[in-house]
Order: sequence, then structure tokens, then C-alpha cells
Amino acid sequence: MNTIFTDASFQNMTNVANRYGISVNAVTDLTQALMQSNGTMAQFNIPELGGGGQWMQGGMTMVGDMFNNQLKSTVDGLCIELSNLINQGGIQYKPLPKIQNQNGFQSGSANWWGDLGFPNSTGSQNGTSYAIFSNIGRLAIQQNGKVTVFDTLDNQIGGIGQQQGGNYSVTFTSQYGTVDLNTLPIVSGGENKPMPQQQPEPINNNNVQQNQPEPMITEQAPVSTNSANINSNNNALEEDIFMKIEKLAALKNKEILSVEEFENKKAELLSRL
Repeated sequence: MNTIFTDASFQNMTNVANRYGISVNAVTDLTQALMQSNGTMAQFNIPELGGGGQWMQGGMTMVGDMFNNQLKSTVDGLCIELSNLINQGGIQYKPLPKIQNQNGFQSGSANWWGDLGFPNSTGSQNGTSYAIFSNIGRLAIQQNGKVTVFDTLDNQIGGIGQQQGGNYSVTFTSQYGTVDLNTLPIVSGGENKPMPQQQPEPINNNNVQQNQPEPMITEQAPVSTNSANINSNNNALEEDIFMKIEKLAALKNKEILSVEEFENKKAELLSRL
């Protein structure tokens, strides 16, 4: 039943099936479910694996026989191995055959993404086709006969949904949430890409300084600052001296200091002003 996978991919899936003691058909069906999300999750209905079930990367495994822990362990192990093979390029689709037209040979109509290789996942919704190439970080979108190829950066695209409005009828999700196509660099094409919002140009401080007249430097600016500091220091000194004189007067009134001692201290403090 190897109709869509490369021979090397089919051999890898056969090896996995043999290790787990299940049929190659069951592994192939499970692989196709995983390919829809680039190996991050799978929804399946495979009798050999307990019927309907779900698997999600990170630990969630659900099978029809919810109390069958052995079956859960088998499904989890299968999905983990197949997911790793998908991410490592060990499982890929076959290239589509070429067809003859009046201009010579060209790629089959479904191989609209050109020479990007074998996608990890393909699909079509509401007239928009997409192909995801996880191994090389590319996302190709075809709409109205035009193809745009995006660099997916570090996004691991694992979900596709229906877009409500916008330039494309599909939306994509990654480990960061919904992927904003406006933020992805365009590798080729781009006629259909939404126009990004114009960002204000960064201000070049060097240019601003060159274009603006230099401020006049006067000698009064530092003098004014120093005068303010001096006045502030003088006021603080005066307050400190007057407080000390008041304390000395209190000591004199209590006859702790003699009149002569008080007068001498007061004179000494006043001389500092």
C-alpha cells in the first residue's frame, strides 16, 4: 500500500511496524494522520489500534479502550517514533510524476510548489492550496494560480484552519500560536501577500544632529548652575550654625555653659558665615 511515500520512507515505516508487531497498513494510516500536523499530533480511526483515538506531542494519548494501558503505550511509542522520522526527513511523500503539455514536460498539477522537494504536509481549502516543508523551513501557498513561498523562520507549523476574511482562506498555527504571514519573509512570489503596515523609519541621531543647528554654548549656563549650588550650600550652612547657637544658648540657660563660654562659642560659629 505504498502509493504516496518514497521507498525509503516505506522501509522506515515497515521497520517500525515490525518492532511493534502491527501491520504496515496501520502504521501507514497513522503516519498520514501525523503528516497533517508535521508530526505534532494525530487523530485516527484504526481498528488495529483500538479504533478512534488521539495523540498529541507532549504526553496526551487517548484510545478507544481507555483502560487499556498497554494499547496507550503502544500508540504513544508509535507516534513518537514516526514523529521523529517525519521531523528528521525519514518519511517523505513521493515526487509527483511529470506530464506532457504543449510546452514540453512540466511537473504534475499538484506539484505547484516547484523545486522545494517533498512537503511534510499538503492540503487545500476554499481554493487555496498549501504545502509545508518543515525540514527546510518553507511554506508555499497557491491562490488564484499564483504561488508565494514564505520562510517560516523558527515556526513549527502544526495546525491549519479556516481563515475568516483576509487575503488567504487558510490560517496556520505553530508553537507560538497563530502565524501572521505578514511577519514571514517572502522567498519567492509575493503578489498575494498582504501589504505589511508601514513602519516609521528609525531616527538617525547623527542625521538629526547634522540637520539641526548646534545649540549656542554660553559661559552663563555653568555659572548659573554653580551659583544655585553655592546658594544652596550657604543656606544649609547658615541654618546649621544658627541651630548650634540655639543649642548653646539652651546650655547657657541651664548654667551648663558660662556666659563667657557661650559668647566665645557663638563668636566662633558666626565667624564661619
